[in-house]
Amino acid sequence: MKDVAKHVIYTGRVQGVGFRFTTERIARRYELVGFVKNLPTGQVEMVVQGHPDDVNDCLRDISDTFGRGISDIKSNEIPVDPRYTNFGITF
Repeated sequence: MKDVAKHVIYTGRVQGVGFRFTTERIARRYELVGFVKNLPTGQVEMVVQGHPDDVNDCLRDISDTFGRGISDIKSNEIPVDPRYTNFGITF
């Protein structure tokens, strides 16, 4: 199955609570690539790509972990970008 990529914006209490570090750990557990970063708006942006099942499981785990703190999730599929070779926190 071909890899997929998703661009995700999390809104809510997602900064200052370990969101990026936990997201990085979860994404690496699934061997996904991309990034997570805080936005000046108080939201968190993530690009994640890999096997479709792993991407979906990763997103589910993030939602399960931070469920109460997340008030909105906007996610859309984007083209896979071969420049990503690991998953990390960017600033």
